[in-house]
Amino acid sequence: MAVTASPSAKIVSPLQLNNVTSSFSGSLGPPFFITSLAVRQRPSAVILSYKSGSGEASTSKRELLESYGLNPIEFLPESSPKSRRRKELQNERITKQLSSEEANLSRTTHKLLQVLGGTARRKKLLSPKGMDVRPMMEVVKGAAFDILQAAGGCPASLRPGRWLDLYSGTGSVGIEAMSRGCSEAHFVEMDPWVVSNVLQPNLEWTGFVEASSIHAIRVEKFLERAEEFIGQSCPFDYVSVTPPYTAVDYGALMDQISKSAVLGENTFVLVEYAIRTDMLDSCGHLVKITDRRFGRTHLAIYGPSWAQKKRN
Repeated sequence: MAVTASPSAKIVSPLQLNNVTSSFSGSLGPPFFITSLAVRQRPSAVILSYKSGSGEASTSKRELLESYGLNPIEFLPESSPKSRRRKELQNERITKQLSSEEANLSRTTHKLLQVLGGTARRKKLLSPKGMDVRPMMEVVKGAAFDILQAAGGCPASLRPGRWLDLYSGTGSVGIEAMSRGCSEAHFVEMDPWVVSNVLQPNLEWTGFVEASSIHAIRVEKFLERAEEFIGQSCPFDYVSVTPPYTAVDYGALMDQISKSAVLGENTFVLVEYAIRTDMLDSCGHLVKITDRRFGRTHLAIYGPSWAQKKRN
């Protein structure tokens, strides 16, 4: 049986059929009809409201676009460079915080230090294991206090006064000072783990908590705002400076100390520094009383001119 299309019939693409009817006639039987089904067309435009910071809304929009066979990247706006940078910085902070917490969990202490003289003599002090905190060697500490006591005119003990321990770490220098006669000490240490697990326990063990103040801040910031932190009680009678050798610029540090309110006319400044470091002969109005070497460590002490004459 042959079927021929009517000459008037229109051939329509399947994608364009929409309730279009074509009639066919044959030599045998009545005419019959082919009716197309409606075909879903691709939308010409997609309009979405957008609100930044909404994670669930963004996911729904992506799913909606994908259901239409569209690429979400073509329609959803990209985050701005500032927003991307903010997320990167946030991720970096989280990573650093987690790394710091993991490092702190692995940090431990031991008791290798001790107070050398005075009321707390021979009491053991905590110090962190490893090289991240490097306390002053006992031979250097003993020599430093012997020099200070002789320069102050009282070889048996320190002149009564107030001590400022910069880069205090374990607090062994400031504790030694209070054990030998200082009335109070201020400790500047920025590592919170050291403050909580080393410095504070050492002060409690030696009985000097009530006479101590801890400043958990960078030394540079403390020197800039010394009057704000300690009020009208400036200057100090003694200042010890025992920084990590490679972490500071000694020239800039000593210049800042010399201009700070922590120094007075009769202040003594004790500085521990590494070999091959150039130290000036004065610190503000204070003169260098002594400069001694202990292996790779040097010890410089500055003070008023009358102390130098007395020592000579």
